[in-house]
Amino acid sequence: MRCRHATAALVALVVFAAAPLHAAPVSPPLTLERIMADPDWIGPPVEQPYWSADGRSLYYQLKRSGSSIRDLYRIDPVSGVGGKVDDAALADADGGPAVYDRARTRAAFVRHGDVFVRELASGRLLQVTRTPQREAAPQFSADGRALQFRVGNDWFVYTLASGVTAPAAVLKAEKDPEAKQPDDLERLQLRLFKTLREARADRDAQRAREQALDQADPTRVARPFYLGDDVQVMDTELSPNGRWMLVVTAPKNAAEGRKPELMRYVTESGYAETEKTRTYVGRDAPAPQSLRLLDLAAHASYPLPTDVLPGIKDDPLKALRDKAIAALRKDGHADEAKALEAPALRPVRIVADAEDGGGGGIVWSEDGGQLAVQLRAIDNKDRWIATVDFGKHALVPQHRLHDDAWINWNFNDFGFLKDNRTLWYLSEESGWSQLYVKTPDARNARALTAGTFEVSHPVLSPDGKWFYLRSNREAPYRYDVYRLPADGGALTRVTAYGGMDDFALSPDGARLAVLHSSPYVPPQLAVVNADGSGARELTDTRTPEYKAYTWVEPQYVEVPSAHGAGAIHAKFYKPADYDASKPHPAVIFVHGAGYTQNVHSSWPYYFREQMFHNLLLKEGYVVLDMDYRASEGYGRAWRTAIYRQMGHPELEDLLDGKAWLVKRQAVDPKRVGIYGGSYGGFMTLMALLRAPGEFAAGAALRPVTDWTSYNHEYTSNILDDPRLDPEAYRISSPIEYAENLRDPLLICHGLIDDNVLAGDSIRLYQRLIELHKDDFWLSLYPLDRHGFVHADAWYDEYRRIHELFTRYLGPAD
Repeated sequence: MRCRHATAALVALVVFAAAPLHAAPVSPPLTLERIMADPDWIGPPVEQPYWSADGRSLYYQLKRSGSSIRDLYRIDPVSGVGGKVDDAALADADGGPAVYDRARTRAAFVRHGDVFVRELASGRLLQVTRTPQREAAPQFSADGRALQFRVGNDWFVYTLASGVTAPAAVLKAEKDPEAKQPDDLERLQLRLFKTLREARADRDAQRAREQALDQADPTRVARPFYLGDDVQVMDTELSPNGRWMLVVTAPKNAAEGRKPELMRYVTESGYAETEKTRTYVGRDAPAPQSLRLLDLAAHASYPLPTDVLPGIKDDPLKALRDKAIAALRKDGHADEAKALEAPALRPVRIVADAEDGGGGGIVWSEDGGQLAVQLRAIDNKDRWIATVDFGKHALVPQHRLHDDAWINWNFNDFGFLKDNRTLWYLSEESGWSQLYVKTPDARNARALTAGTFEVSHPVLSPDGKWFYLRSNREAPYRYDVYRLPADGGALTRVTAYGGMDDFALSPDGARLAVLHSSPYVPPQLAVVNADGSGARELTDTRTPEYKAYTWVEPQYVEVPSAHGAGAIHAKFYKPADYDASKPHPAVIFVHGAGYTQNVHSSWPYYFREQMFHNLLLKEGYVVLDMDYRASEGYGRAWRTAIYRQMGHPELEDLLDGKAWLVKRQAVDPKRVGIYGGSYGGFMTLMALLRAPGEFAAGAALRPVTDWTSYNHEYTSNILDDPRLDPEAYRISSPIEYAENLRDPLLICHGLIDDNVLAGDSIRLYQRLIELHKDDFWLSLYPLDRHGFVHADAWYDEYRRIHELFTRYLGPAD
């Protein structure tokens, strides 16, 4: 199960309602020191809940106060009784989530990196491995006689009856020493010397004997598969029936480009230390990947060419490519022009999800008779799902999703129904992520859901009759669990939290463990019946100190767009005693990541910022937090509006937000500030530099200032390759507009940020120095990366932001 929000610590196992919080009548004084302190004072949220193997208990992790250690807790979902699993009881605790054999008599799971099997009838626990390596991805064989698991990219098979563990296959990224053919000198030697001929014949006979024994005797160690010395293994997936293995490879010595280094000045050693980070966008694209199918029974290896994929030979960037190549040739850069020529076959990568140790882009049917692979073009324009014809050793295209902008990072889940042949998958082809099913021989797929809302994280019930999924069907900012019949039917809501963060279906499919939250309540654990009845709250992790505060609930508003974008969803904060008869200062907060959603009814990633906004409210400000274009939750068109023009549609939305504040909320247009981190820092810079005079001051935290220095995977999706489309990078980079600065600007950056490098802020700072600009400041934090973790740094950063707004926006009159 995937948790969208962070950690937890259990203070009391009591029933509570995650509704608007009404604490003590009088709140303690709210200070910046308290807001930016270690969040242990709040009571961290519940983390990674999962069901016990027998379905009678729920486990979850909770962060230990004052430490990064997570403790394991267990609770009875019926009585609500539970607590911390002490060290003595850990040896018999279940890991999770568990997988089951087809007869549902055994469960397997990984705990502390080792594999265990639980006999469900007796409760007997069997430890399968005890190694220094970390095992992962256990799965029972299709016949239930063995347990398969992986260590890195190596798969092992544990036979339940004998207790013997053996490798499923031995992979070697080297040449087959026996496949070498004699050259002319060797042939001469063999012709001249009988003894050499006899020795060679003996070796050939021994090899043939070994091959025959491999076929006849299953107790023997499998012979190696030699994959060649020019590749490296990226992923492997073993079929449940043990017959096949799919291997993903990439070139062994693919160029990675020059990696910039960051400097650590404050170190334990007392000496400055350096570390490498990642390459810049366009400075060597990700290495292409290839597929190879291994027949473990016949010990045969087959490449799976991708030339059968529809559109694989097209060049969706042809117009940009031709223009760039012509310009390079005109300027005399023939070698660079040649390097930009389109390949005959577009390179691909396997859409992988490493949360389970590998896979994600590869799924087997439960019986091992069907295999599906998801591939993505490195140019980001296509995603394919293909099955494998084992008889012909070939890919069979099943679905192509093309996007003229870029294929989404999300909504790539897929798998097989319980009939072991019907595919299900998510797709944005309608403009919104919806769920589809398709049989391999059908021409077209069938949509199980439809509408202007998103569905994600589909989970098939154990009996295969129901899909459970996460959706914001009721409102863009409200997420709940929904279910629908696997063969089609009505989509019905199971939970009614609005702030549903994650869920896990019980082993029998009768109940759901639900992680849910609200704007001021961190994620908590509840249980509900599969039909939506019998909801029961299980935890409340908030501290008494935190619950003593009274917080201002956000109002969910729709800001009208003057730029053709329709309604822009936002959270608006103002105090209950707000006086609309006089003008007030305002702050616009800009969330990070670009493609994320902060206008929702869950506990926010920006919980510190939300508390800071409460402090501003006490000083007479109002605050607006907008899901500008490119934000998650609003469909494909909203997501891709920024293609080749980052910072332009978003700025229109932010300016519409300011206009709404002035017109509807009695805000002084000359006293509106703006701030945000990461993408929010980038947008703060774009606001000040592309709309000078609109904002009284801005604070850009860890901002991207030049997209040519950001990473490849994120940036090339939105702006393509900088060599093909330099204009998109020029108009999207704040440093190109530095001469426009006229409003006070604070820049804050972690010096060891290995995501957005501190060099981005330092380069802009130097540019502003050379332009002789006034009222700009740079604050660097030597011990923090992109996401700050030290309370002192948090406090100092927000002290400076607060002082900036106090000085240039001022409190309410």
